[in-house]
Amino acid sequence: MWELTKSFRFEAAHSLSGTTFGAASEEIHGHSFRAEVTVRGTPDPDTGMVVDLGLLQRAIEDVRLTLDHKYLNKIEALGKPTLENLSRFVWERLQHIGKLTRVSIHRDSCNESCTYYGPQG
Repeated sequence: MWELTKSFRFEAAHSLSGTTFGAASEEIHGHSFRAEVTVRGTPDPDTGMVVDLGLLQRAIEDVRLTLDHKYLNKIEALGKPTLENLSRFVWERLQHIGKLTRVSIHRDSCNESCTYYGPQG
């Protein structure tokens, strides 16, 4: 069994109300995000790959363009623009590429990350 991970970065702004950070969080502010998408599987005997990295890159690029340099509060399908919701959002848009095992969203400058392992059940 193999796990293949591909990362991408995006810059985005958001505002969050109701946090212990108060007004600083409620104001529009931005972050540099790093996302990691991990697919698990056995390499295809013909290609030798768990997933074609070119196809994965294309799918990721669509998601990246949806998020990069955007005001996340305006992305309706995201919900409240938290790390938790960002990781779920990316998962939902990439789940067709193979057996996803996790999607992690990092805010390295804040020393924070969140990992989503898919829907429970």
